[in-house]
Amino acid sequence: MTRLTTPEKILKAARALFEREGAEAVTMRRVADAVGITPMAIYRHFPNRDALLKKLSDDSFQSVAHEWKSRARSRDVLKRLTALMEPYLDYALTHPHLFDHAFSVRRDDARRYPEDFHARLSPTFNVALDAVIEGMAQGLLKQDDPHDVTMTIWAHQHGLIALYRAGRFSYDEAQFRAFYLQSLRRLLDGIKA
Repeated sequence: MTRLTTPEKILKAARALFEREGAEAVTMRRVADAVGITPMAIYRHFPNRDALLKKLSDDSFQSVAHEWKSRARSRDVLKRLTALMEPYLDYALTHPHLFDHAFSVRRDDARRYPEDFHARLSPTFNVALDAVIEGMAQGLLKQDDPHDVTMTIWAHQHGLIALYRAGRFSYDEAQFRAFYLQSLRRLLDGIKA
C-alpha cells in the first residue's frame, strides 16, 4: 500500500474537517493536530490557510468534473445534459460544506462570469458547455450564446438546490429529487430547437 505524502496527509485531514464542520473549522492548528505535525510544518507545503482551502476547492471541482464526464458519455446531447443534473444535486447534498465553499460563498479566488468561463477555467462548467455547443451544432438546441445558455441551466439547478437546502420546499429528499429533475427537463424542453 502506498504511503501518503505529507501534503496528501494535510489535505486529507483538512478535507475531513471541512466535510464535518465547514471552512471555519480548517485551521492550521487543527489540521496539524490531525496529521501529527506542528502547525508551522504545514507552511512548507501550503503558504497559508487560503492556499490550503483553494487546493481543497480545486480538487473538488476536478472530482466533480471527472464524475460528470463519466456520467455524460451518451452521444445523445439531451441525455448527456440530463445526466449532468443528478451529480450536481448529489454533490450538494452529500458534501454541503464543500458545495457551499465552491459555489455559494464569496471568495476572491472564485471564477467570474463571463471572462473566466469563456477562457474555459471551470472544469465543471466546461462539461455542460461542451454538450450545449454540440447540441446547438447538431440543431437539437436553439441557436444562442452557449455560455449564457449553460449558465442559465447551472443557475436553475443551483437556485433549486439553494431553496431546498434553505427549507423552502416541504418535500422530502426523494420528492425534491423528482421535482428538481422535472423542473430541469422543462428548462431543457424550452431550449430545444
